[in-house]
Amino acid sequence: MQRPAPIGVFDSGYGGLTVLKEIAGQLPQYDYLYLGDNARSPYGNRSFDTVYHNTLQCVKWFFDQGCSLVILACNTASAKALRTIQQNDLPEIAPDKRVLGVIRPTAEVIGTFSETKNVGILATQGTVNSDSYPMEIAKFFPGLKIYQEACPMWVPLVENNEQNSHGADFFVKKNLHNIFEKGENIDVILLACTHYPLLQEKIEEYLPVGVKLISQGEIVAKSLADYLNRHPEIENRCSKNSQRVFYTTDSTGDFDNHAAIFYGQPVQSRHIDLESVN
Repeated sequence: MQRPAPIGVFDSGYGGLTVLKEIAGQLPQYDYLYLGDNARSPYGNRSFDTVYHNTLQCVKWFFDQGCSLVILACNTASAKALRTIQQNDLPEIAPDKRVLGVIRPTAEVIGTFSETKNVGILATQGTVNSDSYPMEIAKFFPGLKIYQEACPMWVPLVENNEQNSHGADFFVKKNLHNIFEKGENIDVILLACTHYPLLQEKIEEYLPVGVKLISQGEIVAKSLADYLNRHPEIENRCSKNSQRVFYTTDSTGDFDNHAAIFYGQPVQSRHIDLESVN
């Protein structure tokens, strides 16, 4: 029988730590293993093939660590790689393990927040180009109108600790103006990138009165709790010592400095070289 192991949480960089923070807050008893692929980030403007290759490589690394469940806490990876991994790779390499993303849990509930049935999606270019959100949301709320806006400057702003700068004001105002030009009846805005919660206060300054701003961490955490409750065969293989271990494919010093901003507390990471992963 396989020994219990941590729940894997993956992101292209730091953003997934905002999701891990919420998951660990709601489900503190579990162990979590976080990997940020900072050496190859950002994923947002990469091709489908590149994102798929990189994500699969990281998923295999989690499996090598014994993880039975991996959460892709990255919208771009969820949009460009998750379905292929679930349908094509898992049956071959790990039929008894599971990989979940952040898009479907959000799509399952986003319509309940909107009264006008008009929802805006702020995301990376890769997530927007994939059309994953409109396709997934349509399965649960076919009457919902979805408007998307790519915000390519938001991740660099956050990763350079410029989220409170005047430059951030310029780009936040620009992208919000663009999305409300597309759909003036929007009453819900979804932050469909895990970096964007660090811009939440800035975004709220420029939102029209009455528009709700939704980030994903709490939604994903609730969905994971429900998943584990419904799948005891997976839950029983998740270790429960309340431990959190962090890995990065790049500099641990840089990772730790940035990660503390996203995670809300100090982080001490370890380095992993993925060249050793097939």
